Amino acid sequence: MRLPLIAHWSYALVYWGIFIWAYAQEFGLNRRTAKIKGPQDAGSFHLVILVQALANAAGFFIAFVGKSGALPWPLLWFWAGLALMVAGRWLRRHCFRMLGESFTAVVVVKPEQQVIERGAYRWVRHPSYTAGMMLFAGSMLALANWLSVVVVLCGAIVAYSYRVHVEERALLETLGEPYRDYMRRTKRFIPLFL
Repeated sequence: MRLPLIAHWSYALVYWGIFIWAYAQEFGLNRRTAKIKGPQDAGSFHLVILVQALANAAGFFIAFVGKSGALPWPLLWFWAGLALMVAGRWLRRHCFRMLGESFTAVVVVKPEQQVIERGAYRWVRHPSYTAGMMLFAGSMLALANWLSVVVVLCGAIVAYSYRVHVEERALLETLGEPYRDYMRRTKRFIPLFL
């Protein structure tokens, strides 16, 4: 069985450096806004955290202990995974800037909130979740194990699907027709497709 490249210190240094850079802002956001309580979130924050933690743990376990899923050319996948993580982080930061104080770890919609339609939000309703999936997929792709990628993406899809359902319900109930109109004109995650 071949171990992922991050089992070697030089690759581990690069991987964990990018990983920490990519996720540091997430941990700060979670810590800062997780204290907000309200019925709009419907437990989606805790579900997303739990599912992502379990899926990532499973992904690492599969890559390091499992006997299947290893991809050929691990160096190629290592760098491709890191590039995907960096792209996901940049997209998430863009979303932070576009939404400003409305970007929270829990679902909170205020009546005075505006529907944001600039930047990536011009084309999709939830680019931050697209970016999150890029981060998770990249972190596993760098391990050069397709099964790890599948497990993590399945977890992210389950968690984000519930989160989007909860978030869109809160946005529709609070903002009404402006958000409904925005939904008609945009896709959820990928422009023109999904």
